[in-house]
Amino acid sequence: MQVKLKQIKVSPGGQLLMTDVSWPMYEQLLEEYAGKPGVRINYSQGFLEIMVPLPEHEANKGMIGDLVKILMEEQDLDFWSLGSTTFKNEVMQQGVEADDCFYIENEAAIRVKKRIDLTVDPPPDLAIEIDITARTRFNNYEALGVGELWRFDGTKLEINVLQGGQYVQVSESPHFPGLPLSEVVPHYLEQSKVEGRNKAIKAFRAWVRERIEGS
Repeated sequence: MQVKLKQIKVSPGGQLLMTDVSWPMYEQLLEEYAGKPGVRINYSQGFLEIMVPLPEHEANKGMIGDLVKILMEEQDLDFWSLGSTTFKNEVMQQGVEADDCFYIENEAAIRVKKRIDLTVDPPPDLAIEIDITARTRFNNYEALGVGELWRFDGTKLEINVLQGGQYVQVSESPHFPGLPLSEVVPHYLEQSKVEGRNKAIKAFRAWVRERIEGS
């Protein structure tokens, strides 16, 4: 049985889980949803998840992504941001669309690519998930070998590092050692809601520069 786009209804902030979904059916849904902004599809060995984020989700996603870019700019780290690009591997039967993702160590290998093929290309070095309305259920990131995963639940930032094929929660990001980002990122997110984005961004950049100069 083939599932058509018109048969699927997911309200903003909602999540739909489907079982016994074949790889061709998953790719068909990806194709049908292409060009439909705000819809994310994840797949793991026959299980499929469709999510439609709320504005709160998108605002946090954008702000955290901006803070990560500042961290890399101030440390003169080249990076390549691929947002919610679909990463999939048919052999592993895994597919994921992060809220945001970055190539850092592997930036040079990816910057000229028009398409990413995970059978030959590396996965992102850092992925970000905003888990406000629902926590991403699958272990796609572990299976695909994404080295670092951040999860933000609206209040707390959790930093996970891949060790021995499984994520371990850590106190510091290996990409940004010595910076208490689990505490600081939520602080500046909250500041952006009170004082505005630009003021929070400038304050965060000043904080990063001060920490780097003092190290």
